[in-house]
Amino acid sequence: MIEIDGSEGEGGGQVVRNACALSLVTGEAVRIFNVRGGRSKPGLMRQHVTAIEAACTIGGGVCDGLHVGSSEVKFWPGRVTPGEYRFAVGTAGSTGLVLQTVLLPLLLADAPSTLVLEGGTHNMLAPPFEFIERCFLPVVRAMGGHVAVRLVRHGFYPRGGGRIEVIVAPSRLTPIERVARGELTGVSACALFAGLPFDIAGSEIAVVRDSLGWSERECFVRELPVDQGPGNILLLEANFEHGTEIVSGFAQLGVRAERVAKTAVGRMRGYLASDAFAGPYLADQLLLPMALAGGGVFTTVRPSEHARTAAAVIERFTGRRTRFDPVEKGVHHVSVG
Repeated sequence: MIEIDGSEGEGGGQVVRNACALSLVTGEAVRIFNVRGGRSKPGLMRQHVTAIEAACTIGGGVCDGLHVGSSEVKFWPGRVTPGEYRFAVGTAGSTGLVLQTVLLPLLLADAPSTLVLEGGTHNMLAPPFEFIERCFLPVVRAMGGHVAVRLVRHGFYPRGGGRIEVIVAPSRLTPIERVARGELTGVSACALFAGLPFDIAGSEIAVVRDSLGWSERECFVRELPVDQGPGNILLLEANFEHGTEIVSGFAQLGVRAERVAKTAVGRMRGYLASDAFAGPYLADQLLLPMALAGGGVFTTVRPSEHARTAAAVIERFTGRRTRFDPVEKGVHHVSVG
């Protein structure tokens, strides 16, 4: 049984999700202690429990210590069984993070699967649906992964109630290189809101236009049905020949819309000023599929502690090391396996 200290590195829930996914793929049992030991509220949260329950369901696994607040879990994998599955987080916990746990094991299975995931689709502590759809999954498809996703209903924090549908077909992943992102082909800014005053979204878009100089055609507001709120997210998107980056900002009580927008603008400016293919969040997510493909290479901005922690967990299960080599102008060359 592989032993992992969940407080090491970034000390968050990613350790749990990656460990369960790798356990299902490799057949190695795992014990994780000090779960989320690096967080102000350690232990499993509802979305982590749902992710492990999903891993048990699709993989015939058994888990000890599976409850909200648990600081130690032991997971024994079984055989991954493709099929039709529905998992509900029950709160605004991220559907995308649950998907991260089961996607790779199902992609590598021998028959198609369909997933319905209910909960949060736009959660400030996780990549929004648009990021998964337009940034992450296109790279997985380039590696040979057959997966399609659809957003049925938005779910904002704290209410949740969102729904995404996923179709997965048997796939053979192969290594790829994503060193250059190519020429910029387009940009856009979208302020989504539901059950909140229009002025919030309008102010965000005004900041984007003033700060980045993006045109009226490239910046827009979209109002969702009231029953999908309350909630607001600003999505800044930059499309390149070989990939897409999305930066998001979420409305928060007590935080002015202009501040939310300025923070997002600053992050997008930083990415556009570099020559890297992947932003920090995409870099985190590419390590697992590349490791299971047998290798891969990409460039990114300064690697986060999330990425380095993910690399350490991956090496424990697969023996494949990840190198983060600085190149120039803050760009790092990442080689997996």
